[in-house]
Amino acid sequence: MTDAPTTGNRIRLVAATLFSERGFNGTSMADLAAEVGITKSSLYHHFPSKQALLAEIIDLTVNRVTPLLREVAELDLPVTERLHRAVYLHTVEGIHDRDAQACFIEEGRYLSSEFMTAHVAKRDRYEFIFRNIIEEGIASAAFVDQDIDLTVRAVLGMCNSAVRWYQPGGGLAPEEIASQFADLAVHGVAMERSAIPDNVGER
Repeated sequence: MTDAPTTGNRIRLVAATLFSERGFNGTSMADLAAEVGITKSSLYHHFPSKQALLAEIIDLTVNRVTPLLREVAELDLPVTERLHRAVYLHTVEGIHDRDAQACFIEEGRYLSSEFMTAHVAKRDRYEFIFRNIIEEGIASAAFVDQDIDLTVRAVLGMCNSAVRWYQPGGGLAPEEIASQFADLAVHGVAMERSAIPDNVGER
């Protein structure tokens, strides 16, 4: 039997949904309290401000996925396969946690200076893992020599788009979308098309 979520967890889940649907600036603490079914004073007891709440939603997502991505990047595998696995992981995790991911991708820009510095540093560390994989692939001649920053933005932009258009029960499961995105990413950088690994996401 699964334990009922704590009030703090419920607040974060509902807030992520509202921020994703209405935007951070389009959601008030009164809206959130009403949706959760608590008073505003109770809401402020758990989170001192809307800024702190958004920062925590983003932090929990980044702190959970970054170690998983780092593990993939450090595997003793060909760089093409590590890129494939990294894109697959990023896409699947983003779809399964799409409201919080939307907060990270789109609403993080509204963080105040109190929280922005830490947010940018964590975002950059996350993207740097992809950058390192691309750099390694270029250095080893496994990948085409191309602009690294543009390549990372293109790959992550493709993956992140699924957060907005994916619908549960649609034509493709998250794992199928992630696998196709991973194939496209490797196709876009690999010197040899045959370098794309088979069924990496299923391992």
